[in-house]
Amino acid sequence: MHIPDGFLSVPVLVATDITAAIAVGFALRQASKELDERQVPLMGVTAAFVFGAQMLNFPIIGGTSGHVLGGLLTAILVGPNAALIVMTVVLIVQALLFNDGGVLALGANIINMAVIGSWCCYWIYRWLARILRNENIAAAISAWLSVVLSAIACALELALSGTVPLTVVVPTMAAIHAVIGLGEALVTVSAIAFVKKLKPEIVHG
Repeated sequence: MHIPDGFLSVPVLVATDITAAIAVGFALRQASKELDERQVPLMGVTAAFVFGAQMLNFPIIGGTSGHVLGGLLTAILVGPNAALIVMTVVLIVQALLFNDGGVLALGANIINMAVIGSWCCYWIYRWLARILRNENIAAAISAWLSVVLSAIACALELALSGTVPLTVVVPTMAAIHAVIGLGEALVTVSAIAFVKKLKPEIVHG
């Protein structure tokens, strides 16, 4: 799902970079008001987990592969604004040190995986938890959506850039990541259950 450099047009790059900068700036301002000393080490731990989890790929039908996103899990543990920052830091490190995603395409990758996959899907999770009255089901659905919605956003950016036709890239990305999302849901629900059993007080909210 990481978009390399050279795949997005200049207008899409500019629009996504500006939007991502605004989102990260907002998250930094909000997080500075919300964070206490206990949460800073937790942000570091979750960043390390997300980084490691995203390095482990598993095969999908058709020779493709996918990895755990970790955005919703991070948001549930440290809060949506802190999670957006954590995901952004992970994406920057991946782009600069491991060439996983382009430097110029950082804005698009931040929007897809940090803003949509983490921040937005956290609020979907909260809404579903109230409606369904079951946090595990809400987390599973929202974790699945975090992968699928991020993939669709990525597909739309590629289509708007003229890289791949819209009618090809959206169904393909959505179908592949719908399968990957099942793994995301399983990992997210299992990890949250483990944390709640071991140390429930660190779960955000």
